Amino acid sequence: MVEGAVPGTGDEERSRPAAEPDLWRQVVEQLSTAVMVVDPAARILAVNPAAERLLGRTADAMRGRDAHELLHRDAGGGALVRERCPLLRALAERAAAGGDGDSYLRGDGRLITIAWSASPLTDSGSFTGMAVLFTDSTGGRGTRRERAERAERAAYTSALEDLTERLTLVADITDVLGQTLDADEALARLGRLLVPRLADWTAVDLRTGSGQVHRVAVTGPTGRDTALEGGREHLPEAGEADPSPLVQVLNGGDPVLWDSVGAAVSPGSPLAAHHGDFLRTVGATSVVTVPLGSGPRITGALTLVRTDPAHPFDAADLEVVSDIGHRVGLVVDNARRFGRQRAVAEAMQRNLLGPLPRHGRLRLAARYQPAPVGSQVGGDWYDAFELKDGTLALVIGDVVGHDLTAAAGMSQLHGILRSLAWDHGGPPGSVVDHLDDAMPAITTVPMATLVLARVEGHPHDGPWTLRWTSAGHPPPLLLTPGGHARYLEAGQGLLLGAHLGDGGSRPNATEPLPPGSTLLLYTDGLIEIPGSDLDTGLTRLRRHALGLAHASLDTLCDQLLARMPPGSTDDVALLALRLPSA
Repeated sequence: MVEGAVPGTGDEERSRPAAEPDLWRQVVEQLSTAVMVVDPAARILAVNPAAERLLGRTADAMRGRDAHELLHRDAGGGALVRERCPLLRALAERAAAGGDGDSYLRGDGRLITIAWSASPLTDSGSFTGMAVLFTDSTGGRGTRRERAERAERAAYTSALEDLTERLTLVADITDVLGQTLDADEALARLGRLLVPRLADWTAVDLRTGSGQVHRVAVTGPTGRDTALEGGREHLPEAGEADPSPLVQVLNGGDPVLWDSVGAAVSPGSPLAAHHGDFLRTVGATSVVTVPLGSGPRITGALTLVRTDPAHPFDAADLEVVSDIGHRVGLVVDNARRFGRQRAVAEAMQRNLLGPLPRHGRLRLAARYQPAPVGSQVGGDWYDAFELKDGTLALVIGDVVGHDLTAAAGMSQLHGILRSLAWDHGGPPGSVVDHLDDAMPAITTVPMATLVLARVEGHPHDGPWTLRWTSAGHPPPLLLTPGGHARYLEAGQGLLLGAHLGDGGSRPNATEPLPPGSTLLLYTDGLIEIPGSDLDTGLTRLRRHALGLAHASLDTLCDQLLARMPPGSTDDVALLALRLPSA
C-alpha cells in the first residue's frame, strides 16, 4: 500500500470526487504498475506490491533508503552521480517529470531498464514529495504476452497519473476556496488554478437576486488577450426558452460538454450571442459549462475552454469540473450569506455609535473600522455621554465573538450600561458590577471586555481627573505634554461574564489629566495582528500615537488606523479625548 500518496479527506463538502481512502488503497495495491513514494530528500516512504515484484526487494528493505543510492545505476551497473539523476532534479524543482531508459538495480543484482513518471504531492499547499510510477521497458525483449503486459501497465500508469492530477487539482481548489469568504477573491483564485492545468480559458457568470447575470471573472493564458481577463460585466437578459448551453445551465440544467462549439454558439438570446462572441474570440474548440451549486441553489455557471483541437474535454473532465462547480457554488452561496449578515451587523453597530457630545472645552473624536472583507464583524463599540452629575462618561468595549450574535449582544450591553451609569451614579467599578450581575439575565452575551471611565472636573476650567475601571480590556493610553506616553494599567478586573471573583467589588483607579493631554481608548483589533505578540502591538501603538500627539484629534484617529500593519482580521473601535491647554 502507498501511504501518503494522496492527502487525506475532510468533511463531506471537502471530500475527493473520485476516490475515497479505501478505494484508493485497493487501486494502488492491486495495480500492476509499480508505485513508489519518496519524500523531498528522495527517501523511500512506501511502495506497492508491484514495485516489490519488479525491484526484487521487500517494502521493509526499501523503506527509509535513499531511492537514488539504492536503485539508480548507469548503463554498466556503476554508481550514477546525483547531479545526473532526473528524479532528484524533479524533486529539487518540485515539478512533474518522467523518463525512459533509466537503469535500476534489482535486489538479485540484475539491471532492468525502466520508464517512469513522477508527480508532486502536496498537503495544504506544502510540498511533501513525489509519487513515482515505473514499468519495465527492457528493450522490447520478452514474449508477445510480456510486451502486451508492458503496454497494459503503461496504460494503467497513464490512467493513474491522470487520476492523481485530477485529485490534486480538486484538493488544491478545495483548500484555496476554504481560505476566504470573499466571493470575488475566491473566483479569481479559482481561475488561476484552472488555467493552464485544466483549461486555456475560464469564465464565471453569477446570477443576482433580481435574475440578472454578471460575468464576474475571466482568466486566460498569461500575456495573451489580457483585455478579456478580469472585469465585472453585466450580461444581457436570457429567457428560459433559450436552448444555448450557458442559459440552460444558469436555469438549473445539467452540466454540458460542448462537442461542437459552432453549433453551441448559434444565434439565440442576447446572452447566448454575447457568450458566443467570447468563445470565438478566444478560439474555443472544446467547452465545458457546469452549474455553480446544486439542486435549487444554482448561483451561476462555470465555463472552461480549450483551444487545441487535439486535446478536447472528455467525460472524465466533465465529471471533475462538475464537482468543482458544486464546491464553488457552495463558497459563493456562503459568501453571499456572510455578506448579508456582515452588512446587518455593521449597520447595527454604526447606528448605535451615535454622535459624540460637546462637553465644555473637552474635545472628543472616535472611529469604528469594520474587519476587512472576508472577516466577520465583531462586537466592538465606543460611547460617550454626560451623567446626571455633569461628568463625562467614556466607554470602550468588545463582546466576545465575531458574528451577528456578537453585534446584537453589543447593542444590548450598550443600552444597559448607559442606563446603569445614569441611574446608579457611583464609581465606575460599582456600575460595572451591576452590569455583570444583570448580564446573564437580560442579555445573550457570554463574555465581554470594557473600560468605563468618568472625566471629573469642571468641563471648562478643570482640573480634571480620570476615574475608571477595566473589565479585562486593554489599558488606556495617556499622552501628556512634553512627549510622554504611558499605559494606565491600574483598575484591572475580571472580564464580564467570568464570575470567578470572591464577591468583592471591582477596582477603581484614578489619574490626574494634565492640560493639553490626550487619552486613547481602543479595542484589541488596533494592537493584535496575526503573527505578532501583544507587547509588540502595544509598543507600536505607543510609538505612532507619540508621533501624532500634536496633530488634531481627527488626524490622530485617522492616522492610527491607516498605520495599522496588514493582516488584521478584527474590527476596531477607537475613542480619543483631548483636554485644553492651560
